[in-house]
Amino acid sequence: MTRILPDLAPWCREFFDRLVRQRAGRHCGRMSATWWLCTVLWCGAGLAPQGAQAQALSIFEVQRNDEGVHVDFATTFDLSPAVEAALQKGVALNFVVEAQVFRERWYWRNALVARAQKMWRLSYQPLTRQYRVGFGGLNQAFDDLPEALAALQRSTHWKVADAAVVATPGQYYLEFTYQLDTSLLPRPMQIGIGGQTDWALTLQKTHRLPLLTAPASQ
Repeated sequence: MTRILPDLAPWCREFFDRLVRQRAGRHCGRMSATWWLCTVLWCGAGLAPQGAQAQALSIFEVQRNDEGVHVDFATTFDLSPAVEAALQKGVALNFVVEAQVFRERWYWRNALVARAQKMWRLSYQPLTRQYRVGFGGLNQAFDDLPEALAALQRSTHWKVADAAVVATPGQYYLEFTYQLDTSLLPRPMQIGIGGQTDWALTLQKTHRLPLLTAPASQ
């Protein structure tokens, strides 16, 4: 939603400029500054998502070689006040990244040939006042939230598919998703936060795999 606001702003200004001219022509007077301010604020309130936080996929690179398919990625986001408050009260947050590799088929639906997933668990320890990030059975402690988030916002040389599964000739593409998985929250919380943009954190990317480069002849 946040990405389309710059595109909508010129349309919004044009609409109200036309409305101003029409109103001025009918009444031969100037428009009330208060009315103008209210309409602009109304437009902004209707378009801007309440409680949404800035989020982006700042790095996304895919390599395909004789070993398979690897992904490097980095995300940038801040937790909304509601999410951070829940974390401070002892609610653990689960961040999940998933990559699916498909082979295109003209005669049937595209075939899923590989799927990889990673999960980080972020929690807060009130006694030590530390944030803890769990990944693959290992835990790491951090003194502040930005450091803890940095540990789960990126990954390098992540293998998402073996070379054998993308060896069949054809076109392949990768679907990437990084999200805050609210389905792993306590059930009462899932019901309470339904539809709240404060908890909406999802980054997605579709990328066509590069073709393998033939080895140079000796």
